[in-house]
Amino acid sequence: MSSIDQDRGGPAQPLLGLRGLKKHFPIRGGMFGGAVATVRAVDGIDFTVRKGETLGIVGESGCGKSTTARLLMRLLALDAGEMLFDGEPVGVNDQAGGIGLKEYRRQVQMVFQDSYASLNPRLPIEDSIAFAPKVHGVPAKEAAERARDLLAAVGLSPAQFARRYPHELSGGQRQRVNIARALALQPRLVILDEPVSALDKSVEAQVLNLLMDLKEKFGLTYVFISHDLNVVQYISDRVLVMYLGIAAEQGPVDAIYDRPAHPYTQALLASRPAMDPGKRRMEPPLTGDPPNPVNPPSGCRFRTRCPFAEAVCAERVPLSADLGGGHEAACHMAVPGSGHSGAGRLAA
Repeated sequence: MSSIDQDRGGPAQPLLGLRGLKKHFPIRGGMFGGAVATVRAVDGIDFTVRKGETLGIVGESGCGKSTTARLLMRLLALDAGEMLFDGEPVGVNDQAGGIGLKEYRRQVQMVFQDSYASLNPRLPIEDSIAFAPKVHGVPAKEAAERARDLLAAVGLSPAQFARRYPHELSGGQRQRVNIARALALQPRLVILDEPVSALDKSVEAQVLNLLMDLKEKFGLTYVFISHDLNVVQYISDRVLVMYLGIAAEQGPVDAIYDRPAHPYTQALLASRPAMDPGKRRMEPPLTGDPPNPVNPPSGCRFRTRCPFAEAVCAERVPLSADLGGGHEAACHMAVPGSGHSGAGRLAA
């Protein structure tokens, strides 16, 4: 692929742009197995992924992070929404001016949370890494050489590990293999869905540092999904906070962690354990479970748990307000004139 194809729109054009992304799952029941309800896993989310950055996605379990990852990878079909990869629509015929799924998946790869289930237990790891390049037309010898080079790049000696099977490796070693496999097609974007959550802390730090080194070495862009706020702060350039299938807040990592605007983001960050005994909380910053995604609350979806909720929060869906510097929050308190008694307070 030519350098023009690799960066068609220049560095200012987002690598990936998403608008109105939706994925609903029907709940079937009754005598004929018809749809009786719908789970709104991802319910109209907009964001961009800039070239060369790491976008962190955080939120409670069930907020739609992993479903979003699978939509980005097109492992799930979109119910609605638009995806642009370097300015071109995804999933259409190449002759129609877009990028086909096969070429898109060559340029976008994914590392899953379960390092063991992600690998074929019957294939040596060298063959697992070389498999995708061979499917995309790379000669077998070149694919094997690429697999060995990538094993070395992720810190596994090819002479020692190339012919081992997944069950012969530790969890950290298997995740390194999965990272090498994701890089085998020389992608531009790598989606990392909880890549270190199953690892102990010492191995987690090694894998995180490896990811940062590989990003610089290969010129990668990351979407990093995690429930660990400290990990996301360490590795991310920008952060997207999800709540019940929508974007609550997004912006540069320093803005999100130093000046969180949305009450949900504030509660998330306040839930982190403090090493200073004087700063430890005696009461939880947020009570109650997230609402049922089958029947989310009207208006603002966070209002049932928000200490600042007022009548307007139930009546209208809050717009995403620009707080400056790429920092946005979907809260009535961030929008001057919204009807909330604290309107405009966050914008200030």
